[in-house]
Amino acid sequence: MKKSFLITGCAGFIGSHMTDYILKKGHKVIGIDNLTSGKKKNISHNLQNKNFKFFKLNLSEIKKITKVKKIDYVLHFAGHGELIPSIERPLEYFNNNSFNTAKLIDFIRSKKIRLKKFIYAASSSCYGISNFKTHERAKVKIEHPYAFSKFIGEQIVFHWGKIYKIPVISIRIFNAYGPRSRTTNVYGAVIGVFLKQKISSKPLTIVGDGKQKRDFLFISDLCDAFYKATLSNHDQEVFNLGNGKPRSINDLAKLIHNNYTNIPWRPGEPKVTHADIKKIKKMLNWKPKTSLEAGIKHILKDLSYWKKAPLWTVKKIKKATKNWIEFLQN
Repeated sequence: MKKSFLITGCAGFIGSHMTDYILKKGHKVIGIDNLTSGKKKNISHNLQNKNFKFFKLNLSEIKKITKVKKIDYVLHFAGHGELIPSIERPLEYFNNNSFNTAKLIDFIRSKKIRLKKFIYAASSSCYGISNFKTHERAKVKIEHPYAFSKFIGEQIVFHWGKIYKIPVISIRIFNAYGPRSRTTNVYGAVIGVFLKQKISSKPLTIVGDGKQKRDFLFISDLCDAFYKATLSNHDQEVFNLGNGKPRSINDLAKLIHNNYTNIPWRPGEPKVTHADIKKIKKMLNWKPKTSLEAGIKHILKDLSYWKKAPLWTVKKIKKATKNWIEFLQN
């Protein structure tokens, strides 16, 4: 039976892939994006699809959606997603990631929408710099405004869900990657940064010795997990989402380019991100299918998306991370 999905941040990296995924399943998508960081070209191929209705607006304007008669599921991806700017603009991050999340779920409450599931895209940043395999029961350790804003958003949806009987699941994403991934964040978007450097015939900038590991998850595996979450009977649950098999930055670099340079180790650079995915595998009957080799091979087939992306050089990275390093040393 055809269902109706409200997807926020539908023109962003993850949101646009989730939109593609749901439409291919034959369902309807109501997409929301203010196009500040999301790109219209990410959804342009769907604009003529009768099952896709796009609203260009901020979540603070969610009440402007008056003609939507039915919403079965909400997949909430909208928000600010970069670490370093959050230190410089903390209130902006709180407004976007926390307060706007409250406005979204309260819209569901106030409209008396009989929602089957509200899925919140949370961040593994709530665990801080853990440097070990991280279970959902791991202690929350907030280290910057971005992590704070995302964690507060998670608490908001759980509270609204419990009080107003809205089924809620939060999925804490580790290192997602794939086509359309952005390059603006020099700390998190390492694959996008490397791809632009490759296109520009510049050396890849590897932090330290490159032995640090990241839990890279390909976007199609992420979409599978979110879809399974919507169809599940679970409520008030947190799931970690990663590949479960961290790979080194050196491994990644070798798959992309044979020219690279090492830059100094930075404060706040975890030695490993490692999602314990036993819970999501068991409760959602999900498992990752795409190896890092297969995921990078898929991306390298078409690098045109990153041609106009900003190029991060050693000098630019040093300048962009200056405030972050000073923040950690205070």
